[in-house]
Amino acid sequence: MSACSVSPIKKNSIQKEKPVVIANDSLEYEIIIIDIGFTTFLNSVAKPVGFYSQFYLETRNRAWVIAWNNRVQNPSQFNPYVYENSIDYQANTDYGYDVNYKLFNYFLFAQQKYRMNLGGGFRVNRIN
Repeated sequence: MSACSVSPIKKNSIQKEKPVVIANDSLEYEIIIIDIGFTTFLNSVAKPVGFYSQFYLETRNRAWVIAWNNRVQNPSQFNPYVYENSIDYQANTDYGYDVNYKLFNYFLFAQQKYRMNLGGGFRVNRIN
């Protein structure tokens, strides 16, 4: 993954939340997720670390990155404020468990928050 951010930001929001940074210096990549509510989702709604296998997370992330990037490329069809940046996720790169876990959970969070479906048969519940 090259430097990119997935960052729909609500500028008038009173709630302040620290961004979630997914980084690995040895692979020279960074993802910064600045989306109100994601830190709370990650800490209180997401399944615990270890619940999913790394293989499962990688498989879902590959599919969801493709769907996400297709939407980034079609701003007239999909909200460009939600799909701001493409994600450079290489299938043959081992990003490790932590990166895949956080990216996977961001996709779950975004599908719920923005009422989108990136595919894969997940039932998306609304976040209040």
